[in-house]
Amino acid sequence: MSLGTVLTAIVTPFDEQGAVDEKTFVDLMHHLAAHGSDGIVVCGTTGESPTLSIEEHMRLVELACSERPAGVTIVGSAGSNDTRHAVEMTERATTAGVDAILSVTPYYNRPNRRGLAAHYGEIARATDKPIVLYNIPSRCARDIANDELAELAQIEHVDYVKQAANANLAKVDGLGIYAGNDELYAPVLDLGECGVISVASHVCGDLMARMAREPEHRAELEATFKPILDALAVTVNPIPVKAALAMLGLCGPGLRLPLVEASDEEQAVVRSALEGAGLL
Repeated sequence: MSLGTVLTAIVTPFDEQGAVDEKTFVDLMHHLAAHGSDGIVVCGTTGESPTLSIEEHMRLVELACSERPAGVTIVGSAGSNDTRHAVEMTERATTAGVDAILSVTPYYNRPNRRGLAAHYGEIARATDKPIVLYNIPSRCARDIANDELAELAQIEHVDYVKQAANANLAKVDGLGIYAGNDELYAPVLDLGECGVISVASHVCGDLMARMAREPEHRAELEATFKPILDALAVTVNPIPVKAALAMLGLCGPGLRLPLVEASDEEQAVVRSALEGAGLL
């Protein structure tokens, strides 16, 4: 199945007491769908999954499935460095009604090639949905090389990779490729691959949708896009995008420790980029 081209890794809104703000989550999901997002990725890194309880995590996946905008795909993040936990999350996300599972490389314990294959084999047996591998060595301390990705693609249901290792970007036998970093979006489209799992699409999803629809204008649109990407990288994700969403009146800026809100200087960088793009 097609998951879409622009998939937004949605933030998790919190209220002033630090609890998950479900109404804002649903409102934001519908806003994204109206502004270029073909799909929503729930409880990824941008959704602050490391500081969500399993109950909060699964509730958001269930909420996304039950309140999904028409025609929008839902990808549930269900990865872990504990295979048993990843299997449980995958089973629960599948039951909730997701269209696909995002499963990050096991982090910290850094499995070898055989361990990685065994890990994803167990996850694949827990679902009948497409699995999107997530290769992000900057956070996991383990890179899945392209030959390893091709080997993992032989596992039933392993159909895509979210590629966040920029140097690895290339076609992989058996896998559709999603850009895992926004700056890879245009190169991925130029390869004829699937699209992007994006942070920037929270604020410029319409522009990103045009990049897919209008290849003849892609370079021009990418140049418009770059100052926003630079601003959203002023500090660690998702701090800047939550600051941007607060400026746009779509979500509060609050995060859970150890993440903290953007400083005045960081907010100024984000605001300048939004103003320059005509978004404020």
